[in-house]
Amino acid sequence: MTIGEVCNRGVVVVDKAEDIGAAARIMRDHHVGTVVVVEGDEGAWKPVGIVTDRDLVLEVLALDMVSMNLRVGDLTGTRLLTLDEDGDVTDAIKSMRDWGVRRAPVVDEEGFLVGILSLDDLIDLISEQLSDIVGVMVHGQKQEQKKAA
Repeated sequence: MTIGEVCNRGVVVVDKAEDIGAAARIMRDHHVGTVVVVEGDEGAWKPVGIVTDRDLVLEVLALDMVSMNLRVGDLTGTRLLTLDEDGDVTDAIKSMRDWGVRRAPVVDEEGFLVGILSLDDLIDLISEQLSDIVGVMVHGQKQEQKKAA
């Protein structure tokens, strides 16, 4: 299964040049705890980072940096794991584990943002697969019981 089949295509984004208040308002308005930081024009966004509500609390509020006119891009690191939409889900899980991240932007072959893959997406997928496996086992047991009767 490919990453593109599993990822969430409804990505909430914020331009890296926006002030941090804009990121907080976008999160509130969209009821999300994560925004992908992008540069470029709408529809041709390239991901440059991720900012979470936790980042805002720990990196801005807790350090009393609200009045410093920070831009969203100031909160992003220099490294960002991105995943190819045609890549394999198993490889994505390993990359996310190796990088120690819970979510990663998904990009097309040109590096443009097409989605985001989160641990929640992966848990949903694995839960569905486990349910299917249990269904196979139960079906097999019922078939055996019919034969025995």
